[in-house]
This record gives sequence, C-alpha cells and structure tokens, in this order.
Amino acid sequence: MSFIIFLSSLVTLPAALANETNVLSHAWDTLTDNVSQTWNEPQHYDLYVPAITWHARFAYDKEKTDRYNERPWGIGFGQSRWDESGNWNGLYLMVFKDSYNKWEPIGGYGWEKTWRPLADENFHLGLGYTLGATARDNWNYIPIPVILPLASVGYGPATFQMTYIPGTYNNGNVYFAWLRFQF
Repeated sequence: MSFIIFLSSLVTLPAALANETNVLSHAWDTLTDNVSQTWNEPQHYDLYVPAITWHARFAYDKEKTDRYNERPWGIGFGQSRWDESGNWNGLYLMVFKDSYNKWEPIGGYGWEKTWRPLADENFHLGLGYTLGATARDNWNYIPIPVILPLASVGYGPATFQMTYIPGTYNNGNVYFAWLRFQF
C-alpha cells in the first residue's frame, strides 16, 4: 500500500513543483514590475526622519541596553506611488545612527497593503515588507541583505512607519520607526 502512495506522489510531484515555480515566477514578476513602475513613474517624493530605536528589554542584558543608542538621528529620501489597489510602493535610501551611535545606511523597496477604515480617506493603516540592503560599522560596512516586516499609520502626507528586526538574545530584537512625509 505504501508503495502505491509513493508512486502516486511521484506522479503528482512534477505538477506540484510546476505550480510552485509558477507562483514564485509570478511573485518575482510582480515585485520587479512594482519596483520598475515606482522608479519610472513616482507620484510622490518622500522625506524620511528616523524617530526611535528600541531594544526589546526581554531580549537583552541591562548593561547592554544601558549603553545602546536609541535615538537614531538621520535622514532619508525616496519616491513612492499608490497603486491601483490603493497600496503603497516606495524606493528609499536612509542613513541613521545605529545602536552603537555609528552611521548605518539602508536602502531598498517597500510595499504595504493599505486600509482606510474610517470615513476620512486621509487616515490609513498599512502592513507589508521591505527588501533591501544595509551596512554597519561593526560588520566593516559589508552590504547585508534585509527582508523585514513593515507597519504604518498615517494621515494624509504624514506616515509613522515601523519595522521589527528579529534576533537572538543580546542581538537583534529591535523596534525601529521613522516618520515619512510625502511631497
């Protein structure tokens, strides 16, 4: 009986792999189309102002958090657009003071599914992701790829946007947020 199940799984495996390949191919095409359209047809230019870095106290020794910088002074610029579904797409470059008070650049593409739950269309909430690269002093400024979650709350051209950098004990587990102003 188990041999028959094994054979039937071999028969259906190519179809399952083809379907997975199609899904990945479609996701890649959607991503590259969104990046290209945001680059070539921006609707807005954005100013980014880093606001807060918070190291999750449950994941750090107190002596470490006492030494860390949680005021990420910096600035960033980008361009963005709202797609036909009302979702946000953005390309950005930002530089800020990291946990060790050293300059850290980051750049990439961000996407958020956006909801407008109130009668006032200016108020919006978003959930999504960012794909990009960063470089840190303590890693000799070698570019490091990042894939991080995004969340936001905004009104009109002003948005409070945030991410969480997961990690292990005494590493990562950082909430990072910034203000984004569209003009």
